[in-house]
Amino acid sequence: MLNDTGLTVMELAGKGYCCSQILVMLALDEMGRDNPDMVRAAMGLCKGGGDCSGPCGVYTGASLFLALHAGKGTDTEQPDDRLPLMQEALRDWFADATAQYGGTACGDILGKDNTQPDPAKCGGLVTGAYDRLRQILADNGLDPAQGRPLP
Repeated sequence: MLNDTGLTVMELAGKGYCCSQILVMLALDEMGRDNPDMVRAAMGLCKGGGDCSGPCGVYTGASLFLALHAGKGTDTEQPDDRLPLMQEALRDWFADATAQYGGTACGDILGKDNTQPDPAKCGGLVTGAYDRLRQILADNGLDPAQGRPLP
């Protein structure tokens, strides 16, 4: 049975957004922000960089999600010192979540001859990543609804 996040993921995928875009959109939505430029830019990470030969868009989108909360965005801002540990927690979770596929690349997950997302595999990974990202932020004292202050 799908939870609210799963339904939102399905709805966004049905509108043509890819995994990396969906994770960025979920992060922005939770912060009450809208940034079409960032959503557009996240499309460059879709399907493992285009042909499923690169890293899974769930992982790269999840990395963007963390950086939205802890990365450097202005000349006077510094990245949060906790970001490397949060990235490590994400890497460890993603490696475990994709171990059954034999790797973390898009092609490992979908199969070498497939370049189209699989709703069950991809949707499950997006939903799982979102839940894990929120937990990583909470474990590090960050509120997913806050984000970094806007300049």
